[in-house]
Amino acid sequence: MKVMKWFDEYAEISVCVVLMSTMTVLLAVQVFMRYVMGASLSWSEEIARYLFIWLIYLGISYGAREMRHIKIDAALDLFPRRIRPAIVILGDLLFLAFALYIVWTSWSVIERQMMLGQTSPAVGLPMWIVYAAPFVGFAITGVRQIQTIIWRLKHPSMAQSGGDIT
Repeated sequence: MKVMKWFDEYAEISVCVVLMSTMTVLLAVQVFMRYVMGASLSWSEEIARYLFIWLIYLGISYGAREMRHIKIDAALDLFPRRIRPAIVILGDLLFLAFALYIVWTSWSVIERQMMLGQTSPAVGLPMWIVYAAPFVGFAITGVRQIQTIIWRLKHPSMAQSGGDIT
């Protein structure tokens, strides 16, 4: 149970920190090699780019967990106060539907990449690993949206506010 709680609270942010740190170190080494040593690494920028892609998609799920995605609150103010929580939940359901759509469509891209066997030019990394980032990121985002909807249903008076759902 403690493992699941840790995973729920810290998984995305921990992976994002590792990805960002690795990306920063790789780019710093690349700059040092290029401008101080006069020879650049052929693979560092490619790996940094792929780490950044994964960072973005995992960051989307972290933003969903923290309820920090951009919303248009002005439109919400047009509705009567008593139905605003329902409107917010409707927005969450639309975001969940979008996440599930991305998961669905990205799976076919992953399958095609696995079938074709395409690899990255510098490192030879199977490209399906890179193309799996939207699938994984939005699958986790879908789980986070379900958690958010449940939280909003349990706390209807706070349903308009953002914040940590745990």
